[in-house]
Amino acid sequence: MDPINRGSEEYGHDTEGDETRQGRGVPAPVPVPAPARARVVQLVSGGLLLTVNPVDGSEIEPCPPGREPATPRPRTAEERAEAARAAAPPVPAGPAAPALPLLERREQREQLTATITRGRSARLTGPAGSGRTALLDAVAADCAELAPDGVVRLSGHHRTPTELLHELFGAVRHAPDQRPDRDTLLDLVRDIGAVVVVDDLEFGGAALDELLDAAPECAFLFAAGPDAPAPTADAPIEELHLDGLGRGAALKLLESATGRTLTDDEANWAGDLWFESEGLPLRFVQAGALLRQRDRLRVTPAEFDAFGALEEAFGPTDPEAAAAVAAAAFDGIDDPDVELREIPLPSLGEGAAPAALLASRLSRSAQATLRFAVALGGELPHQAHLPALVGDTHADAALGELVACGLLSPVGPRYRLAAGVLTQLLAHGYEHGAADRAHTVAQHYAWWAAHPSVTPDRAAAESDALLAALTALVSGTASGAATGTGTGSDAADDAERRATAVLLARAAAPAFAAGLHWGAWERALRAGLEAARHTGDVAEEAYFHHELGVLAILAGNLERARAELEASIGMRGVLADKRGTVAGRRALALVADLAGEHGTPAEPRAEEPVSPPRGVPALRGPAATRPALGPAAATAPLPGGPVRAKPAPMPAFPAFPDFADEGPTLLTRPDAAEDAGRPGLKGGLLAGARRNLVAVGAGALLVAVLGTVVTLGITSGDDEVPVTNSVTTETTAPDDGTADGSDDEPPTDGEPGETGTPTASGSPSPSGSGSASPSDSASPGSSDSASPSDSPTATTGSPSTGTTPPTGRPTPPRPSTTSSSPKPSSSTPKPSTSTTTTPPDTSTPTPSTSTPTGSEAPVGIASSALGGGPSATDTPA
Repeated sequence: MDPINRGSEEYGHDTEGDETRQGRGVPAPVPVPAPARARVVQLVSGGLLLTVNPVDGSEIEPCPPGREPATPRPRTAEERAEAARAAAPPVPAGPAAPALPLLERREQREQLTATITRGRSARLTGPAGSGRTALLDAVAADCAELAPDGVVRLSGHHRTPTELLHELFGAVRHAPDQRPDRDTLLDLVRDIGAVVVVDDLEFGGAALDELLDAAPECAFLFAAGPDAPAPTADAPIEELHLDGLGRGAALKLLESATGRTLTDDEANWAGDLWFESEGLPLRFVQAGALLRQRDRLRVTPAEFDAFGALEEAFGPTDPEAAAAVAAAAFDGIDDPDVELREIPLPSLGEGAAPAALLASRLSRSAQATLRFAVALGGELPHQAHLPALVGDTHADAALGELVACGLLSPVGPRYRLAAGVLTQLLAHGYEHGAADRAHTVAQHYAWWAAHPSVTPDRAAAESDALLAALTALVSGTASGAATGTGTGSDAADDAERRATAVLLARAAAPAFAAGLHWGAWERALRAGLEAARHTGDVAEEAYFHHELGVLAILAGNLERARAELEASIGMRGVLADKRGTVAGRRALALVADLAGEHGTPAEPRAEEPVSPPRGVPALRGPAATRPALGPAAATAPLPGGPVRAKPAPMPAFPAFPDFADEGPTLLTRPDAAEDAGRPGLKGGLLAGARRNLVAVGAGALLVAVLGTVVTLGITSGDDEVPVTNSVTTETTAPDDGTADGSDDEPPTDGEPGETGTPTASGSPSPSGSGSASPSDSASPGSSDSASPSDSPTATTGSPSTGTTPPTGRPTPPRPSTTSSSPKPSSSTPKPSTSTTTTPPDTSTPTPSTSTPTGSEAPVGIASSALGGGPSATDTPA
């Protein structure tokens, strides 16, 4: 091989070793992304520290020292301007909509401005599409420099008075990470002086009076629909109704929306539309969009433009530019490169309900956006979400198309379908596939809301669309489950949608809580709880119960909080969720503290026993030997009841001395009003003590019976005496010559349980009574029943063998007169009642008298206790 030109280079393996040695051949390790951390936020509300934990559930505790929030300060002008921009709807992408003038509203505008200038509040009412929002914008611009805190724009759509007060406080005061309780909120809002403009108000009556009384230094300007509740008769508010436009103003508005002058046919068509729509400005804005679309359809390029000539030479292709060219052609400017086609005007019905016709002439992205809005009940996601939902990178420009056509109207910081558009689209089949689209939106929002880069404020601003998707999933699956119709695939789809609803609620609820939008927090929790019930997910159901309990604590509803937390603790206990159970018990303990249930325990009274922590009355010592109390026994007096005899104090003894008790559990007396007609607590405890005494006595009797049975079993066994291998003074060798001492004889007729002639015994043996009198004669062999009571037994302790030690004092041995070994009697000897027996032979020393031993005495006692009379074998010899 050539050392200079090595052939292996052509295969790419020449420098493999060098690169490996230098580290260039080893691929770099793929970085493993760290798991996303849970977004944990701490808030202070009403002296309580709330830790929003998306994993195990929020934790709540009293605010520790040093963690108190700073005092809220007024926002600067720059901060107020930033808050106003955040509260305004976003500027839609795409071509700008034509600017429309405010016609025939000068009188109402001046009247409202004068009312606000005097420091009074006003309420503007009118049908949907009458231009309430445009008039509010004009009045707000006139009053921009009137109040020290400026103008605050709020949305009353799905808002309560408390939520509006919190939004007003957040717009004027800078107080991060804190939400004051109601009392503190009223104190802080009372000093705010601003012009508050509230659009789409949905409440009235006492709730409206509450809002007005909470901010006396503010001038409110409300806008409500005709179906909104009216304020009370004595409310300090002025009413103003808004009607439609006149015929001339309506035609002028239509020309402004079209961008050109109207032809005679178009003017006549507009007159008929004014009569049909009662002059509502929204209808003429939409009619102007219809005419602009008609103008674009009428414009066609020259014949040679179809072959792809240059755009500069053969006319514009942009729709807006084509509309401008058509408008110029209508104004008398002739263009030889523009050919106008004849397109008929919309019918009167299409002009009165133009949503479907307008949507059919929009781009595909705009049509898909409308379908998503229909699936969400009229709510529209932010334009930043449209590319992901529609699948088009330029789908955000669809928002501009829809706004320019008058199909959308601003609601707070977002857009939704204009009045009547949803009904018109539903009539033309736009609800087809709505469930799948709502599921798609829910999946997208579940990922987006749980992403760490999404701030709680952004999630709170998107709350209406997110809750609409959640509600659509829950209500759709619930209705399908109620009807019970559908195939197996439909059931699987419903199960998947319910699971997605649970995920969305789990992701959105902590974000709403951290974003201080607690109204949306509660709605998300309740929707998630319902979805978890449909899916049967007990763990998720326990989480939502826990969160609702924490929210109830923050709202001051302790009874509701107790019920929710107890339900959560029970479910998590079944699931063995230790961390969740601990969090729930901590919250439940806080409920008890706030309710005042953990006061200082009273000292135990003398007549009341102290029970151990496990709830067992500590009846020990003298208390266990007290006599049973009858019906007329004296008990401790109840509060407010008659005074009775007071029993002697009972000393307290530890119930379980082997256990380390955390502390005594006090059994206190109930109130007299609650326990009327019931026996006293003392009587109940004493009744339990009597039961304990009876149980102890029964146990002692059972032990005695068992001992008796065991003793009888031992003493009633085989009384045959084993023989040792040696001959002693008490036994003699057998006649057959075998001196091994073994007893291999078969049982004779004189053994227990058999009849026959007993073998005479001449060996000394004590009597059955335990006396020292020896036997001086043998029984005759002609007796049929073996009844000698002086036969030795191993059980009673008689010294008959050398292996069994005697229990009593033995009798001195005497020489045996016979060669036969002693045989046991056929019955067990019983202790005799005699106390002393004198031996007949005075030549031998007489042992001292003895009484029955302790081992023998229970036998006779037990026998008599069992009810059996004395037998013949119990008689002393």
